[in-house]
Amino acid sequence: LADRPLVDWDLILVMEPLTIAGALIGAFLNKVLPETFLVVMLVALLSFTAYNTLKKAFKMYAAESRHMREEMGIRADGTKESELVRMAHDEEDEDEAEASDHLLDDDDRGSDEEGGEDVSLEDDGMDEELKEILEEEREAPMMNIMVLVTMFIVVLFINLMKGGGAFPSPLGIKCGSTSFWVANFIMLGWIFIISVFARAYLVRRFELKKEHNYQYVDGDIQWDGRATIVYPVICCLAGFFAGMFGVGGGIVKGPLMLAMGVHPAVSSASSACMILFTSFTATTSFIVFGLLVPDYAVVCFVIGFLATLLGQIGLFYLMAKYKRNSYIAFSIGGVVLLSAFLMTIQSLVSMAEGAHHHSGGICGKGD
Repeated sequence: LADRPLVDWDLILVMEPLTIAGALIGAFLNKVLPETFLVVMLVALLSFTAYNTLKKAFKMYAAESRHMREEMGIRADGTKESELVRMAHDEEDEDEAEASDHLLDDDDRGSDEEGGEDVSLEDDGMDEELKEILEEEREAPMMNIMVLVTMFIVVLFINLMKGGGAFPSPLGIKCGSTSFWVANFIMLGWIFIISVFARAYLVRRFELKKEHNYQYVDGDIQWDGRATIVYPVICCLAGFFAGMFGVGGGIVKGPLMLAMGVHPAVSSASSACMILFTSFTATTSFIVFGLLVPDYAVVCFVIGFLATLLGQIGLFYLMAKYKRNSYIAFSIGGVVLLSAFLMTIQSLVSMAEGAHHHSGGICGKGD
């Protein structure tokens, strides 16, 4: 990994606004769509996501195993290179490195003779602008964080002020009225403005990096004009499903980021950070619409917090011990698959008991 925080704030800045917008729209559909349809669609989504995530995890595991065998000198057929063969390979590598050093020395002398300037290998020809970019990336970008927090606070404020079917508006706005829908469109418009700003900022930063020959590492996303449109739109769908099905955005965005090629550790950390914004936004919508059961919410919050803490500690221990980042992908895929399995059982039990719940429409309290 590069010398920077695990949480990719550029990724969050461009993807989170539209994810929140999707969650808000999805919450409306959660109020009007039949429960059976929501359950079937959720199980299908989780099954598809689990399949793709586990498929990615097995590929990562195989690549890690192959790399470990190469480091240990084990051939593909399972036999191990002799010590003499390994020493010979090491000597060849040293000779190649030494020849490269001589070539660099010759290039430096040629540059000195032509330009009269001393080229320092320590700087590797790195200009000041590139050094500044690398230095900035070592710290969490406060501008990105402030933009996200400001967007979140405004959305939360408007969502509560407009009220809903089970939550009276402090401003006297009636659910379903013209003012109610205007408030919703203002909220979505605000998110769209933030998204346009984020895209312009990241494209400009991409062009700057390109101009100064910035070297990306494995798992980095190059935020060019295309990526800043395609990935946020996909994340909008992830937020839409999170809001419509009432699940955490991380259960969709974690696998999504792995599919995008993001490093598993970065994916896990960034997804956990994004869940704070997405889930909180969806939760406020559920409170407004009267879909949140308070006693269940408290219990689930405590269990979820403790399970996440223990899971993070255990996962980091296994990763440090066995040097395998694929464990993150396996854990995400496993949780998603387990969720699909349990949701299927729950729906079958509900059908057997003849239990049905009615939402009562957008402005109704439901049952």
